[in-house]
Amino acid sequence: MPEPVPPPSLPVTWRPRRGRIAAYTAATVIVVGSIVFAVVLPEPFTLADKIAMVGLGCLMAAVLHLLGRCRVVADDEGVTVVNPVRTHRYSWPEVLDVTLIEGEPWAKIDFSDGATVGAMGIMGSEKALARRQAAELDALIRLRAEARGPADPPA
Repeated sequence: MPEPVPPPSLPVTWRPRRGRIAAYTAATVIVVGSIVFAVVLPEPFTLADKIAMVGLGCLMAAVLHLLGRCRVVADDEGVTVVNPVRTHRYSWPEVLDVTLIEGEPWAKIDFSDGATVGAMGIMGSEKALARRQAAELDALIRLRAEARGPADPPA
């Protein structure tokens, strides 16, 4: 059984490292490449074509930004899970557990209403980092659950 991890001080943000580096590096290469390509396009292409080329590069970079912005933030009020398209905000009494199963792409957070949300900010591919991040979040969940006390069970 892994050693217990002390809860980190709040606020704390967990992000994947390699995923962010890959997403923003690729976005930069695509935007710069589309600008260079638009500049060197030969004569039959018009200004509108060149602008469309740069616009397409920026659109691809925006999609990569959606992947790069993933994170999990814990503060005094609760947990915010930022995934590519949706942001979920939960108060501490709603958060029950975090699980990171070997081979899963990201951690999952269970809530008192029966919902489970994938937390793409804790990427399973980053093995040791992801285990530590999930353990820190779990320690915060346990601490906040104890702070609720027996008179305040999860909703």
